Amino acid sequence: MSQPSATARELLTSRCPRAVIAGTGSGVGKTSLALGVARALARRGLRVQTFKVGPDFLDPTYLALASGRTCYNLDGWMTGRSYVRHLFARATADADIAIIEGVMGMFDGASPSSLEGSTAEIALWLDAPVLLVAAVHGVARSLAAVVKGYAGLEPSVRLAGVIANQAGSGKHRSGLRESLASAGLAPLLGAVPRGALAPLQSRHLGLVTASRQVLPQETIDQLADACEKHLDLAEVLRLAASGPAVEGEEEPAMTPLRAAAPTAARIGLARDEAFHFYYPDNLDILRRCGAELIEFSPLRDSRLPPGIQGLYLGGGYPEVHAESLSANGSLLEEVRQFAAAGRCIYAECGGLMYLARAVTNLQQRRVPLAGVLPVETVMLDRLQSLGYVEVTPAAESPWCDGTDAQRPRLRGHEFHYSRVAADFSAAAGWRGAYTARRPGSGAEEAEGFCKGSIIASYVHLHFASCPRAARRLVEHCGGSG
Repeated sequence: MSQPSATARELLTSRCPRAVIAGTGSGVGKTSLALGVARALARRGLRVQTFKVGPDFLDPTYLALASGRTCYNLDGWMTGRSYVRHLFARATADADIAIIEGVMGMFDGASPSSLEGSTAEIALWLDAPVLLVAAVHGVARSLAAVVKGYAGLEPSVRLAGVIANQAGSGKHRSGLRESLASAGLAPLLGAVPRGALAPLQSRHLGLVTASRQVLPQETIDQLADACEKHLDLAEVLRLAASGPAVEGEEEPAMTPLRAAAPTAARIGLARDEAFHFYYPDNLDILRRCGAELIEFSPLRDSRLPPGIQGLYLGGGYPEVHAESLSANGSLLEEVRQFAAAGRCIYAECGGLMYLARAVTNLQQRRVPLAGVLPVETVMLDRLQSLGYVEVTPAAESPWCDGTDAQRPRLRGHEFHYSRVAADFSAAAGWRGAYTARRPGSGAEEAEGFCKGSIIASYVHLHFASCPRAARRLVEHCGGSG
């Protein structure tokens, strides 16, 4: 099949108003304010498209509830400028405004010396005004010094307004506004008093993905009420509309995906309370590669979907639901038989834990699981790994065709509280799934487990980092079925 030429690349143009809600650091309230602003604008009848900067799976679920639309991640390190701009243009095609929540501090990312992987990088690429959130309890004129530093570090990034959170009296708020104005800095768009934002549940460990139970509509509306009362939303809308159009040219590597067969493979996608960490556009890429994704629940379904040729087991909270997963013996047996038949299984993080022999939870109870992998995992109360990683798959892997010249490189990230506690993989003939390298380090190490058509790793990959590898995985699923 002939491949489309470079001139056939898709070019989308978005004129959607947009604003980035960034923070001076983590914990200053940018998630609560992004949720409140998104809901407040949606209540005015606007179609609000939300985005989250960085690789986080959790905050997008909150933002999706606030806007009523799928939230997408914008990650400069994992996917690159062209893809970010194209995704933004595609997702905002029918939107009235885009609200982009930043990650950590405005300039924090993959590098200590550049914009790479930061909120500021995304704002620059999208020519979006930045609304900087700062916690101001115990702060007066020093706010101007902080804002001046943020505005001056990378002048090409447009810091357009400031939101003061945890403010005090009316006099305090007036002083903050005057301190910025007298220094010729971006204006104060609002000062939110201490205690005005409804608290959010912890989003780091446990049952923390947004749902109607974890994040009730009443809480989102309370956040919106606070933003309506304490922020100048008219000015937010004006600033959001001040940027030029965003032209998103699809990368050449993405273009051939449109030539894929209508259905190259039927792939079962684990999706329920235990498994739900998926980037929406990752799934879109698989579909464009010819995958038909058929959802099933490892918690409730007794059988795998009929006729599937591959399995995709994403991340989530299998440790929280381990007892129920273990009790579903009929599905575990189906997974074991699927693996024994040589079918393709791709597992990330929680998916790796599910395929292991057992997981030991925080209560020190050992819970048997699928036993496809000759390893066991254990949950710990401390984070075991957090950060970006670039991987090169093993030469004989579903990601590639076995020749070094065709071995792709994919980018992703790790975030997990578990580790492999017992590893018998070498004795059983397994090998590392990847050679992994982390930013800022030249060291390489083996990561994950691979044997035949099974790949399991702690790394959450973004397929936009290497679309041809995603297509190869779909083709392998079809061939193994």
